[in-house]
Amino acid sequence: MINSSQLLTINVATQQRCQMVDITVQLQGQVQRQQVVQGILWVHCPHTTAGLTINENADPDVQRDMLAKLAALVPQRESYYRHGEGNSDAHVKTTLTGNGLTLLIEQGKLVLGQWQGVYLCEYDGPRSRQVMVKILDLHAQIL
Repeated sequence: MINSSQLLTINVATQQRCQMVDITVQLQGQVQRQQVVQGILWVHCPHTTAGLTINENADPDVQRDMLAKLAALVPQRESYYRHGEGNSDAHVKTTLTGNGLTLLIEQGKLVLGQWQGVYLCEYDGPRSRQVMVKILDLHAQIL
């Protein structure tokens, strides 16, 4: 039997203009609340100035390095930016990181590497953000 959960929402309050917020625990909590043993979890960020990524969660210097490199690659101010809100860099950074992830679920846990975590990447905060979650529950029945 295949069963799909309702659309779930995780609310994230960001504190800085650019930051990476670890949402791994919240995602795992959704898996546990849905009692999914084996399945697929889709994560979607419905914002144009915030994205999602999977990266190391053991050393916070990695997040600082990532944000510093993105700031160097895509500066906040450029003479050719035309968008009136002044957040063109945030739109570009979101395009680079993307707005969706697919994760496997095995034995009731997200399948991630030893050092991996799932992050909401804020590029135009602080803001209240939502992350949408959909879980596909795969129950294999062997007859």
